[in-house]
Amino acid sequence: MAMEGRFHFYEGYNMKEVTFPERVMYELGIETLFVSNASGGMNETFQIGDLMVIDDHINFFPEHPLRGKNFPTGPRFPDMHEAYDKSLRDLADSIAQEKGIDLKHGVYVGVQGPTFETPAEYRMYRLLGGDAVGMSTVPEVIVARHSGIKVFGISIITDLGGFDVPVEVSHEEVQKAANAAQPKMTEIMREMIRRS
Repeated sequence: MAMEGRFHFYEGYNMKEVTFPERVMYELGIETLFVSNASGGMNETFQIGDLMVIDDHINFFPEHPLRGKNFPTGPRFPDMHEAYDKSLRDLADSIAQEKGIDLKHGVYVGVQGPTFETPAEYRMYRLLGGDAVGMSTVPEVIVARHSGIKVFGISIITDLGGFDVPVEVSHEEVQKAANAAQPKMTEIMREMIRRS
């Protein structure tokens, strides 16, 4: 199953709506979820166009996707110590090495949006341990893990923030950077699926 786009919390959808596709995936028997996003890089070693494998996340969404009555797909208090499957991350690394693709690793900070971050917010998220920040992914991953679905996540670094020199960002620039990096990401994911 492949999705074109996603529902974003900032568009006015509630968390049940944002994560409805993952509930459908569970009912269809899907066992592994690949997620991707465009995100702002806060790690000083990152450059626009880099691919960052998500090792972990920090949830800054104001509403939790598991709030309310517990779905019987998982426990009331699911463990999130390995939200992003290590074996899939290792597989991505080995494929990238074979193909000469540079992969970064880091922590993704999920925020509500829809504004891009202020320089102070970028610095705060960096101090808290984040490497990249974006407005999606985290709710879907939480629900997938609650449902026992393994997850692999990757971010395309489409803009940079929190550094000494402020950098203005527009949606058009983000899309342009994402489109340029997408073929490398697709190549890795396609090979991961083939080997899984």
